[in-house]
Amino acid sequence: MPTETFDFAGGGDHRLAGRLERPEGTARGWAIFAHCFTCGKDQRVAVRIARALAAQGIGTLRFDFAGIGGSEGSLAESSFAADRRDLIAAAEAMAAAGHAPSLLVGHSFGGAAALAAAGDMPSIKAVATIAAPFDVAHVLRHFDAAAVETIEREGAAEVVLAGRTFRIGKAFVDDLRRHDQGARIEALHRPLMILHAPFDEVVDIENATRIFLAARHPKSFVSLDKADHLLTGAGQAEQVAALVAAWAAPYLPRPEPTRDEGEADVVAEETGAGRFQVAIQAGGIRFLADEPAAVGGLGSGPTPYDLLSAGLAACTTMTLRMYADQKGWEIGRIRTAVGHAKRKGEAPADLFTRRIAFGGEVDAERRARLLEIADRCPVHRTLEASARVETSLGGPPAAAEPIEAHMSAVEGLVESAG
Repeated sequence: MPTETFDFAGGGDHRLAGRLERPEGTARGWAIFAHCFTCGKDQRVAVRIARALAAQGIGTLRFDFAGIGGSEGSLAESSFAADRRDLIAAAEAMAAAGHAPSLLVGHSFGGAAALAAAGDMPSIKAVATIAAPFDVAHVLRHFDAAAVETIEREGAAEVVLAGRTFRIGKAFVDDLRRHDQGARIEALHRPLMILHAPFDEVVDIENATRIFLAARHPKSFVSLDKADHLLTGAGQAEQVAALVAAWAAPYLPRPEPTRDEGEADVVAEETGAGRFQVAIQAGGIRFLADEPAAVGGLGSGPTPYDLLSAGLAACTTMTLRMYADQKGWEIGRIRTAVGHAKRKGEAPADLFTRRIAFGGEVDAERRARLLEIADRCPVHRTLEASARVETSLGGPPAAAEPIEAHMSAVEGLVESAG
């Protein structure tokens, strides 16, 4: 996915440094990622989550708060209120660039800032927090007591956090103690997703409980099992991004899918996350495919054989629906489940098992007829008859038959079935 510089004017007089992770093709929506207190836009967790969201079709801005990384300003003169204003300014800058954000994602202290700012960001439709504290003054627990005394007495002091030294001013400390996050969360009026690891040693799980209790519905809580605070484990950041993207889907804009002449029906491109993860473009949407962790993947999406089985299941269900409607049969909702197995020493080696269920009452005669029709679905016939694959170098590959071709095939077999 392409990354571009996206600097903008922050909530104060400072220029803030940002990077915009663009998805390939049409974006499903746009998001802002707010980093943790000791992090920045280029911290590994920020980069991995932003790029994983982009791989899911959600363009994401990651930027440095004032006084951090490449942004102007001094952390000693900054405040939580300033971070909140910077987030609002980020949304305004994205909207001015034609990328109004719908999703706000905050990690740790950035999650607290997201909760505080979202109410004043009109375009934001959903908020997700990762390992966020309930009380923003929580960060003071990680300051050395002597340093806090020095700040109170002298107005500023050096504080060591996560092995790095920061100069913190009294205005910052005083500001932390002024914010009522509980009232803000209660008045958020945005769908909220809370992700937190039960063994987080930096921000304990009780913070997630307090955020969840303060929030109004719709709200969701996801336990991150054995993850640490910075999601340093293999695939953890990508899995978090996949969870957030799936949850946020109903709150993202739904652009009309476009199909350019010569565009391929389906495109799979490596995301750079894990060994096997690929971003799939198909049918005007984007999603991930992967392999299970047991064979070296991240387990972040369906496997190639899952997708093949899904094609058979979808085609079967559509074919049966068209036939039942033509006959005027009330058979209820159709559900097709497909599994795949490799059989050693047998021909053919690939076995697809299919089970079909109907939500309504269907007599034995109609059931038998519907099973016959299921065997005539175009994908079923393709699998049984085999197919030829022509491969060449270059891109984009020529599109296959138009999407209408599949439905024409279904209609043809239904008409011939009588």
